[in-house]
Amino acid sequence: QVQLVESGGGLVQPGGSLRLSCADSGRTFSNYAMGWFRQAPGKEREFVAAISRNGAGTIYTDFMKGRFTISRDNAENSVYLQMNSLKPEDTAVYYCAADGVTKILHGDIKGYDYWGPGTQVTVSS
Repeated sequence: QVQLVESGGGLVQPGGSLRLSCADSGRTFSNYAMGWFRQAPGKEREFVAAISRNGAGTIYTDFMKGRFTISRDNAENSVYLQMNSLKPEDTAVYYCAADGVTKILHGDIKGYDYWGPGTQVTVSS
């Protein structure tokens, strides 16, 4: 069973950085591709980034490239999202999610089986 909990959100000024963490309390973390998604007020949840089971492959939504970096540490049962050059439009609840089925890395929300409760990121001066 996968149980995900995000942390690391908070209030940051424009141009600042945050590192989000997502920990899995289960014992099969390395069996899952992991993704980060976000949902801003009044908007649909959207894909941010994903990483393969062994960490060798990553994909990003286009407008995140160069600013956000996804990584994972299977020994720590954790996945991370380093966010730099944050903008007010990055304000959202950020969620991590696990996909234990699909072989090809993807950003389709419907393909992720397990979700954390989310962590709030607010970018404001």
